Amino acid sequence: MTTFWSSLLWFIAGAVVAAIATFLLSKKYFEKQIREHPPIDEKMVRAMFLQMGRKPSEAQIRQVMRNLTK
Repeated sequence: MTTFWSSLLWFIAGAVVAAIATFLLSKKYFEKQIREHPPIDEKMVRAMFLQMGRKPSEAQIRQVMRNLTK
């Protein structure tokens, strides 16, 4: 009976380690994809400013992009 509980304990420990490793690797991959392919680019920021009725300067666009990448 002790081999059953020992096996069950090792299975649960392995599942926990695999879950943590999968989470960390997925998080790292997702952050890399967001860095390489940001969801908002400068064209979109310009369009948002124009929709609000403002003509954005380059400094304003750079500031918005800098705030988005933090």
